[in-house]
Amino acid sequence: MKLFSRGWASAAFLLALVSAGFQVAQAQVKPPGARYPSTKDDAEFMQGMIGHHAQAIIMAGWAPSHGASPSVQIMCARIVLSQSTEIKLMQDWLKVRGFPVPDSTGKMPMDHANMAGMHHAAMAHDSLMPGMLDDYQMKLLDGARGASFDRLLLTFMIQHHEGALVMVDKLFKSAAGGQDDDIFKFATAVHADQTSEIDRMKSMLAGGGLRF
Repeated sequence: MKLFSRGWASAAFLLALVSAGFQVAQAQVKPPGARYPSTKDDAEFMQGMIGHHAQAIIMAGWAPSHGASPSVQIMCARIVLSQSTEIKLMQDWLKVRGFPVPDSTGKMPMDHANMAGMHHAAMAHDSLMPGMLDDYQMKLLDGARGASFDRLLLTFMIQHHEGALVMVDKLFKSAAGGQDDDIFKFATAVHADQTSEIDRMKSMLAGGGLRF
């Protein structure tokens, strides 16, 4: 009977050790988002994409006042809605992780823009992101009306979207970017959505119901 009691005591002791070891192992397993932490490459992608989206929203926002066709106006309304929502998502992602947060136009906060290297980055958000329109192109689009606006808007928005694909590809090719779960999902969704919209706009340019 004494041996039996000792056996149970030993078993209980071993079970406690196993349980403790299991709990320690559990504590050492990080959640997916923490396993692959966000990086400077991730932050720069989000900061740049905010400025990129901001220009697309301006372009699409001109559709009602510039005599765009109904089909182009519908497409532009979707772009404004989806990309405004994504800007908020990107701003929240940056804020939670302590990175500088551009405003809805893509401008970096002044206290960060004046830091070494950040002024150049802020300028890049305005004019150097892949696919973004230069001042001449924006003035050309703003001056167009009706069918001319439709053609230019679609042509320039294709260019703009293709630039976003370049940005996503650059992120995934970087050594430390795109590993954070949220970044991976967001960038993948941007690539899929904008690829689909490029195909749709090319079809519209080819005569898909527009008044060309």
